[in-house]
Amino acid sequence: MKIHRFIDNFDLSQKQLEISGDIAHQIIKVLKLEIGEKIELCDGKHISAMADIREIKNKSVIVEITQTWTSDVQVNKVTLFCSILKKENFELVVQKTTEVGVYKIIPIISARTIKTGLNLERLQKIAKEASEQSGRINVPEILEPMVFEKSLKLCKENDLNILFDGSGEPLGGLAAKWEKINIFIGPEGGWTEEEIKKARSANFKIMKLGNLTLRGETAAIISSYLVINLK
Repeated sequence: MKIHRFIDNFDLSQKQLEISGDIAHQIIKVLKLEIGEKIELCDGKHISAMADIREIKNKSVIVEITQTWTSDVQVNKVTLFCSILKKENFELVVQKTTEVGVYKIIPIISARTIKTGLNLERLQKIAKEASEQSGRINVPEILEPMVFEKSLKLCKENDLNILFDGSGEPLGGLAAKWEKINIFIGPEGGWTEEEIKKARSANFKIMKLGNLTLRGETAAIISSYLVINLK
């Protein structure tokens, strides 16, 4: 039987919790869980717990904590800087890169970005649901969009910064010795020569994902997976 996982700022030091809000609605109305069934709770940091449903009220659920444990924290923290794409494409990026393990997602506005508006509340909800579904212990933070030049300034202290572009070197050859990694994915129209020049001046590695031209959402998902799983 599948045990459903929920992530929130739960106080898992308690023996009993009353869960309300969206999570209670999901337990009661959507999943229709019953008294006696088990659920897994995560505090969004590093503590997880197994809990039994003891009481179901109209708008809340009482659970009893039966087991807690500390989960391993991901060693390498990969932040995805992704140029804003069309709504459904960027939502797909958030969902799938959350599933593969990105630490943080920062939308950026580059020279060829067409769309600039995002519903951050919806994106954070997508990331939360993807985290719960994939078994993560935390939810990646999604920041407000920022211009490309500003995003470069955030990367000065990182161990490794990669801008993906078809003109770059193959991704192979990197070792898993980096703890903090930034990866940059361009818009539908690609990076400008000036943007690539600025990235090189900031000591970025310019790399590519093979010889085929990939859509922005495809490149974001594949690059995130490959960099997170460097051997």
